[in-house]
Amino acid sequence: MLRMIKWTALLRNDTWEVTDVPKDRKAISSKWVFKIKYKSNGEIDRYKARLVAKGFNQMKGVDFEETFSPIVKMFTVRCLLNLDVLNCWPIYQLDVNSAFLYGDLVETVYMKLPEGYFPTDNNKVCRLKKSLYGLKQAPRKWNAKLTYALVENGFSQSKSDYSLYTKFDKGVFVALLVYVDDIIITCNSISTIEKFKTFLKFKFMIKDIGKLKCFLGIEVIDTVKGICLNQRKYVLDLLSEYGMLACKPAKTPLQSKLSIPNEATVDDPLLDNITDYQKLMRKLIYLTNTRPDILMLFIV
Repeated sequence: MLRMIKWTALLRNDTWEVTDVPKDRKAISSKWVFKIKYKSNGEIDRYKARLVAKGFNQMKGVDFEETFSPIVKMFTVRCLLNLDVLNCWPIYQLDVNSAFLYGDLVETVYMKLPEGYFPTDNNKVCRLKKSLYGLKQAPRKWNAKLTYALVENGFSQSKSDYSLYTKFDKGVFVALLVYVDDIIITCNSISTIEKFKTFLKFKFMIKDIGKLKCFLGIEVIDTVKGICLNQRKYVLDLLSEYGMLACKPAKTPLQSKLSIPNEATVDDPLLDNITDYQKLMRKLIYLTNTRPDILMLFIV
């Protein structure tokens, strides 16, 4: 059922055309990926099916060029949320359905017919017109498509953070933050927000999530004094992943005045798997967005 829904989206978007592959080119493969998306409280939100191209088979200069796509800075998120609290502005969240499918491909990319497609000629392949998830240039193409639509609507892209778009017209200020297919919008006029939603729905398939509740894995909770940011689900998933879900809490995880030598000892040998340690450190560093108190772990 999920696959049929995705087929409809792919065909409606005119993602590819069935053709023959040239003798000097090779077609990349693809696969179906099924995923369960959860809400911030851990409940199941919806089931997703996605056709993913195996972009690791692409060759630079042949079927892709530039791949860079901007990523929103956490500092910008904090500034925008602070602006909303100080001015009592509403802040809403939008989600673009199948965002990467909107990107227009300039490069010529051939892909083998995906599983579930039954052509009359087995030698046929797909020549992609639009980008697919998994292609190396897909994030960049989608960002370019969205930027073009926003500029058309009068927005200006920030030079300090390319994920921030602002618009000021006749005393009305609108600000957007974009992270791939998630969009945060705030404004000093509710009617302007509704007009912008209508504009965006005309360009893309948009899901109106309503007031901002969760962004980048950070829960946003309304309080009497403003908003509260927390990463409760992120912490629980982290504890579960490393087998620490049943551990006892401690106010001081490390001993005071702890000195850690840079050489291995009998009691403190070298790590066997440095990759897992680096992965844990990255996750803990991201946790400092709402728990700055654990920064002492990295200072020590």
